Amino acid sequence: MPLKLLAIGLVAGLFSTLFGVGGGIVVVPLLIIALGFESKRATGTSLAAIGITALAGTILYAFEGHVDVAHAALVGLPAAAGAVIGTGVQQRLSGRALMLAFAGLVAALAVWLLLS
Repeated sequence: MPLKLLAIGLVAGLFSTLFGVGGGIVVVPLLIIALGFESKRATGTSLAAIGITALAGTILYAFEGHVDVAHAALVGLPAAAGAVIGTGVQQRLSGRALMLAFAGLVAALAVWLLLS
């Protein structure tokens, strides 16, 4: 299992820095599919891991002058509040409902990206 976790982390870091995605789009499905994690455990594990990934990526982007701290705060602070709210909602959903909602979100985003 540790080697699979390392591989998932590598893929998440790559996609995170290339596209700004990693935790929910890459790590959660891989933890569920490849390692059999229950959806809530996968989500919590992903959130913890992505904090480390985000810090590493932010530092590297900052060295290149590509971080706007003011705008990051304007997005990040409400996002932190949303994370608290989302965690409360997630705790009330079944694992199946959570996975269906996640699949629907990913499918809708895919269609939106393809059409834009």
